[in-house]
Amino acid sequence: MVNFCVLIDEDAQEFLNSLPKKSQTIVKTKLRILETDPFPGKGGDKELLNSPNHKEVYRLHISRSYTALYRISSKEKTVKILWIGTIGQAHNKYGLFVKR
Repeated sequence: MVNFCVLIDEDAQEFLNSLPKKSQTIVKTKLRILETDPFPGKGGDKELLNSPNHKEVYRLHISRSYTALYRISSKEKTVKILWIGTIGQAHNKYGLFVKR
């Protein structure tokens, strides 16, 4: 099994730190799944989006409340969390991305 290192962008970390402790725990637990399983598959909580700059961006739904956008580097074995926000905020961001 290949393990990935999950890295969180500074702005995403700030958002995460602003959440209540219970929500932080839920989000962190879900992000840890990306260490061993970052690619979309069963369950529908992860999806590959089309990015205007043609870099692969993935979306992860977290507990029907939050969404994380991330990139995967298979070469470097990293997952970079680019953004975390509420589902409502994510819908505004989807204008930048199109589901594949």
